[in-house]
Amino acid sequence: MKSFLLLTLVMMSAIMMSFDFESNDKDYSEKFGPSIVELKKIEDMYRLFVNGEEFFVKGAGCEFGPCDQVALHGGNSIRTWRVNNGVHTGREVLDMAWENGLMVMMGLDVARERHGFDYDNKAAVARQLENIKRDVLELKDHPALLGWGIGNELNHGYTNKKVWNAVNDIARMIKEVDGNHVVTTMLAGINREEVEYIRDNCPYLDFISVQMYADIINLEQRLEEAGYNGPYLVTEWGATGHWEMPETKWGSPIEQSSAEKAEAIRERYEKAILSDPKNCLGSYVFLWGQKQERTPTWYGLFTEMGENTESVNVMEYLWTGKWPEHMAPRILNAEIVGEGGRFDNVTLEENAVYSAAVEIKYPGDAQITARAEILPEPVELSDGGDFEQRPQTMEGLIRSVDPDKVVFKTPSQKGAYRLFIYVSDNNSNTGTINIPFLIP
Repeated sequence: MKSFLLLTLVMMSAIMMSFDFESNDKDYSEKFGPSIVELKKIEDMYRLFVNGEEFFVKGAGCEFGPCDQVALHGGNSIRTWRVNNGVHTGREVLDMAWENGLMVMMGLDVARERHGFDYDNKAAVARQLENIKRDVLELKDHPALLGWGIGNELNHGYTNKKVWNAVNDIARMIKEVDGNHVVTTMLAGINREEVEYIRDNCPYLDFISVQMYADIINLEQRLEEAGYNGPYLVTEWGATGHWEMPETKWGSPIEQSSAEKAEAIRERYEKAILSDPKNCLGSYVFLWGQKQERTPTWYGLFTEMGENTESVNVMEYLWTGKWPEHMAPRILNAEIVGEGGRFDNVTLEENAVYSAAVEIKYPGDAQITARAEILPEPVELSDGGDFEQRPQTMEGLIRSVDPDKVVFKTPSQKGAYRLFIYVSDNNSNTGTINIPFLIP
């Protein structure tokens, strides 16, 4: 399978190079027509096929990140959460994917009950269906389209099961106007009640998709408990969720270092994603890019400056079987001298100077630099991955920064803060860690 995927990428890249990619010459739908994507059961194993060739998804969730680089690191697909993300249209995303040998699981944004949508409102549900139909008709013949993801975690914070009837109506519409692609919906975790309801009320879905973080290591058990033994994608997984980590005494979740995240990601892929060759169709790691959610470093595989973390290195190894030439620096530990580290409920005095000792490991030929910042904890916390405002960096508090030592002054106001430390090399790789602290 691996050799096929690499060959496919080379062939698609060769095809792309034979065309002029000026904006007026990009109608790939007309030039190539749709890719034919099928779900097949061969003996007792489910498999996706693209144009007759087996396709195991080696993907990443991506909207605003360096999506084209997924292919450079050995991936073959990206997943979106909506057709138009406000920066790129769905067609632009598909064009980019095609030019880089990638297939797209295109997200169809479906309204959520927790945001105020009423699935008893038949007129609103009908309008939503028509809006989604327009998107499907526009994009269905693009050759980079792998399938449609109807909604995202619609089971999170909901009570009205009519949402699944709406999902099925969307899936049925897709089957009527586009018979060439698979259709799924993305669940937050998985449980028996939803599995049974979807099985009985959503016959037009080809399979379900599940999204789990630290608990993905128990994926086989969770599927068994839910009574689901069909095909599935894992459409979000990655770093341990902030709700799954210990908290400080003042309620701040403690974030893993980038090195710890990379180790966890490798274990989860090998022990969960690859452990079910019968039903697992592949996965999309979260997040191929960067976002603010509790911290600006928690979920992204890249920093705000676009640097690779060690998790990018690990995904390249998992997708290709080979480690990259240049590995990211590893921050093994960091502690505020005399006060403690991440798990020590550090309390500091206001307007006082402290130093943090940093333990790092990096290739001997790398040129290492460091930076640091202090952020207050975010004021309004997001739910379920919704937008969260990044706290502003507190200027003038970092006195000096070396790869193994940071000297800083604490803020003048009481509150909860974090000291963020970044150690970078000359190959756009970075290790990260942060220490929460309280000024009581």
